[in-house]
Amino acid sequence: MTDTYAPRAAVRARPAAGSAVLDVVVPVYNEETDLGPCVRRLHAHLTAHFPYPFRITVADNASVDGTPEVARALADELPEVGVLRLDEKGRGRALRAAWSASPAPVLAYMDVDLSTDLAALLPLVAPLISGHSDLAIGTRLARTSRVVRGAKREVISRGYNLLLRGTLAARFSDAQCGFKAIRADVAAGLLPLVRDTGWFFDTELLVLAQRAGLRIHEVPVDWVDDPDSRVDIVATALADLRGIGRLGRALATGALPLAQLRAQLGRGPLPAPPARVPAGLPRQLVRFAAVGVASTLAYLLLFLLARGPLGAQPANLLALLLTAVANTAANRRLTFGVSGRRHAGRHHLQGLLAFALGLALTSGSLALLHAATRPSRSLELVVLVAANLAATALRFLLLRLAMHHQLQAPV
Repeated sequence: MTDTYAPRAAVRARPAAGSAVLDVVVPVYNEETDLGPCVRRLHAHLTAHFPYPFRITVADNASVDGTPEVARALADELPEVGVLRLDEKGRGRALRAAWSASPAPVLAYMDVDLSTDLAALLPLVAPLISGHSDLAIGTRLARTSRVVRGAKREVISRGYNLLLRGTLAARFSDAQCGFKAIRADVAAGLLPLVRDTGWFFDTELLVLAQRAGLRIHEVPVDWVDDPDSRVDIVATALADLRGIGRLGRALATGALPLAQLRAQLGRGPLPAPPARVPAGLPRQLVRFAAVGVASTLAYLLLFLLARGPLGAQPANLLALLLTAVANTAANRRLTFGVSGRRHAGRHHLQGLLAFALGLALTSGSLALLHAATRPSRSLELVVLVAANLAATALRFLLLRLAMHHQLQAPV
């Protein structure tokens, strides 16, 4: 990887004559009825709305009905349509074979039922053509997606994606939507490492891409469930669980060459930010302010609860001490993105220094206020809020200095 930011090269806007920019693979098994309408509709859409040369590859997963004959007839009828015949079943196997053999720089696939609205196809592949992203997926779980399907499939889909987040730390939102695209150069690096040949193929590919530091673009889609779907939900779920276990073990044991993947496929680091704007500062300020608001509210509540039995100064000391410890822990994790025990003692010592300064400011303010007048509780609170604002600014500077070793990259 280079030391300066180097974005991926865009696909040539004017490809060589006859060469396709996009290859859309349609994996099928015994789809003699739906294959013809699907391919004709897809071909018509690409002809009307896709501005580059394209091809459509029908990947036949060892069908035993009339699917091969329908596919060959479509290839004879439409010059942009090709057929790939496989002797074994498996959607992952079909995609690996079709993508590996394709000369197109951008590869995609979609299910034969065309549940996903084709209007999302150009937004799906455009970031790959431009070089902005490496993979793209349609998501049915975005807020702006429009989905028509039964409660059972909705629960299964959301449960599966939550499981991926909890077990494999997946950050993409919808692993199962049959509407995805990938750059051919990225596919060449990832496909040899993807072991699954069935429905878990998508998930494994996406997890590897994420761990390699690749950019995954998500497109909200309109999606209507196919009531005639032949997917065996129970068998697929069991296979997915086995895949999660296998992939999780490989990641935990270091069996996958993630460092080499990052070096080969990952994007170079971003250029250094301007000296006056440290890395991550705007986001840190927002998070620090949110933690500060919560801490201040907790401090005021504790002060009011302890003010009666203890008096103003002891109540201030107790409330400030408790919230200072909690504030340091929250900012360490949420604001500066530091986890684990490493340097935790140093960070909390720095937080206690900020606590001492805050105590001096607030106690001094209370002392001056009581020396000048007999204040009401509301006036005490106003003065304490003002003193805490000053202490908060000092706390941010001290904590940021303490955790500077963690801030070489944006959090």
